[in-house]
Amino acid sequence: MYASHRKYLLILAVLFAALWVALAISPLYREDWMLENALVVVFAVVLAASWKWFPLSRVSYTLIFLFLCLHEVGAHYTYSRVPYNEWTQALFGRSLNEVMGWERNHFDRLVHFSYGLLLAYPIREIFLRVANVRGFWGYFLPLDVTMSTSMIFELFEWAAAVVFGGELGMAYLGTQGDIWDAHKDMALASLGALIAMGIVAAVNRSLQRDFAREWADSLTVKKADPLGEDAIAEMLDQR
Repeated sequence: MYASHRKYLLILAVLFAALWVALAISPLYREDWMLENALVVVFAVVLAASWKWFPLSRVSYTLIFLFLCLHEVGAHYTYSRVPYNEWTQALFGRSLNEVMGWERNHFDRLVHFSYGLLLAYPIREIFLRVANVRGFWGYFLPLDVTMSTSMIFELFEWAAAVVFGGELGMAYLGTQGDIWDAHKDMALASLGALIAMGIVAAVNRSLQRDFAREWADSLTVKKADPLGEDAIAEMLDQR
């Protein structure tokens, strides 16, 4: 890895560590903060352990950094109580909810949308470099994984709410009385990923000479023989 790449990653790591420490001080709800940061710790360990043998691009690390910063703000205040209305009131003289006509705190919606918008590209980079996907699949699979992991996280939130229950469970779930909260969160994550992949496809289409051919080749049949029971029969014959 180039020295400039390592330096850039170090800068991001130091900035995030400083933000994490600052927002770890006196969070609004310590138990919820701990729950929100459990996956962050695991994610950070994976990134730190993998950077030597599988470094991502600076673009990917930057997008991950931005998402984690947003998440830490939500963890500090609890998502349903992030005071963005007070911030916009102080800066512009009017609250954002007043301008938009909103009644609930929408910071969680922003972060779910950002999950797709910011993390679909790093997921795409992994697919391209590990699974060697090309063309259509290089855009569809990141979208698919973003959607499925968003669903998994909603199930994780539900399980945590059931296990911990009470005020902590409701604070972590953060539905704010909306029975369609999980559905809207997943839809926003999907929309964010769709926009991200649309931008990447537009950039590649303008810069990549074989874009159309690669896209077409990715949709051609690579193996004409059917699988399923025929593949099982073939494997049994080879034993």
